[in-house]
Amino acid sequence: MADIKQTIQDFYRVAQSRDFARKYQFRVIEVLNKGATVFDQSDFVYATTATLPGKKIKTIEANYNGLNFRVPGTVEYNQSDAFAITFYSDVNSIARIKTENWITETFSDETTTGDSLLNDASNLTLAQLDNEFEVVRTYKLFGIFPTEAGDIEYNMADGNEIATFQATFAYQFFRRDNEIGNVVNALG
Repeated sequence: MADIKQTIQDFYRVAQSRDFARKYQFRVIEVLNKGATVFDQSDFVYATTATLPGKKIKTIEANYNGLNFRVPGTVEYNQSDAFAITFYSDVNSIARIKTENWITETFSDETTTGDSLLNDASNLTLAQLDNEFEVVRTYKLFGIFPTEAGDIEYNMADGNEIATFQATFAYQFFRRDNEIGNVVNALG
């Protein structure tokens, strides 16, 4: 049972040993379409925002004699239908054009054809980093495909702000490496 009388000293001791994750301590490591690299390192330098997706267990209600019991169901992956990465847009919109091309490969409105099959070699890998920018943990999203090459907003009255866009993907599930138990055991 947790100690009810947690003090500032307890907080400080734990903070010293564990530190805190900073919001910039992530990287998009790899995006593959059928095993081929979609974005290269120069594109990833412009990846400004991504969210590490979560997962949850769906609950099922089982009613008995007027009582609602909750039973654990299957797993559900957050953002699996809309995982977004925000990119700075370079002057030639290279990352956006790559996303548009992948969307056209998935389904072309010009030819009414496309490759709409799930592919196990279409993956996205994210990394959590420590203060020295060493990889602490990676998450690989399997079976990804693009769902949107987001808008780029331009405004003549703007004060020289950098344009961004979102590339949005769907995925099937994710796997994590570097089990937390190893980290917890190492910290004591």
